Amino acid sequence: MPEKGIYDELPDGVVVADADGRIVVVNPAAERVLGRSADETIGHDYRDVLPFVDGQGNDWWACTRPYDGLPTRTRQPERLLVLPGTGGDKDRELLMTAAYCRDGDRRVTRLVIMLRDTAARARTERSGAELVSTVAHELRSPLTSVKGFTATMLAKWERFNDDQKKLMLQTVNSDADRVTRLISELLDVSRIEAGRLELRKQVVDIAALVRRDVDARIASGESPDRFRVEVTGELPEMWVDPDKLAQVVGNLVENAVRHGAGTVTVTVEPHDGGASVTVADEGDGIPVQARGRIFTKFWRGAASRGGTGLGLYIAKGIVEAHGGAIGVEQTPAGGALLRFTLPAGTPSFAL
Repeated sequence: MPEKGIYDELPDGVVVADADGRIVVVNPAAERVLGRSADETIGHDYRDVLPFVDGQGNDWWACTRPYDGLPTRTRQPERLLVLPGTGGDKDRELLMTAAYCRDGDRRVTRLVIMLRDTAARARTERSGAELVSTVAHELRSPLTSVKGFTATMLAKWERFNDDQKKLMLQTVNSDADRVTRLISELLDVSRIEAGRLELRKQVVDIAALVRRDVDARIASGESPDRFRVEVTGELPEMWVDPDKLAQVVGNLVENAVRHGAGTVTVTVEPHDGGASVTVADEGDGIPVQARGRIFTKFWRGAASRGGTGLGLYIAKGIVEAHGGAIGVEQTPAGGALLRFTLPAGTPSFAL
């Protein structure tokens, strides 16, 4: 069929029926959606190949009458319809839209039907529901704390001494920081998914950036013995976004501190004209079967210890926006090893 090649590369399923309602084209995507080869469908009546019913169980084609219905109709908007199962198969929900190609007398010469599996949409909806659930859970704790302490101070201000007031205000400030970090993470996720993560590049000393992150953790109470920073070789001039890179390093080191054990070793070294940063711990490592999921949204491992599960997803998005790559391995001793590489970059803005 001369038209077949036109539809072969489309991501959605396409089924074309001729003026007599006989299937003349089935593209590869439609074969996958229907679970039937072109040989099993071409030449058959479109109603037999696609016996759609609506949510009330009505025969969709009997309701819409493509060939003898309204002559002014040129398309059908997208609808969620049910394709009844055959041979013991389950019924399936498919998104369907159709276009009518008419001649000068308004008779249908071709019926073009587009099909889309709802699995991807269902995954998106589940992801959205999980995001709402995660955000609600993460916001509840700090906001409850803020509300509790402020209400207590307002009601009983005179009863507290200065040290008690200071402690409560410090707690409120810390919880406000948690809320701010969560909002920043959600904005980053939104920008990454929309492909609009903005980078403000400048020359950055990556080794100094790593040392600042470690020094800040030690200043906040972590043991100096918990960290080791190793810098090997001479790095080229690196043009990166310093704030975004600090976010990546912070996420990887935080992940190693929270979920790993022993010494956290951060290694900075030249790599293929750019730089490589490796964060390794001495814990139990990440199971092989989980390594393909750790950079997805909401991954928190089998033994979750809090957090939104967005940190590594954001880290991956930032690294890839720089043109780099990130991955996970295992140290010789069995701990987790996360490594990202970055090209030297250019002094330009990137979106």
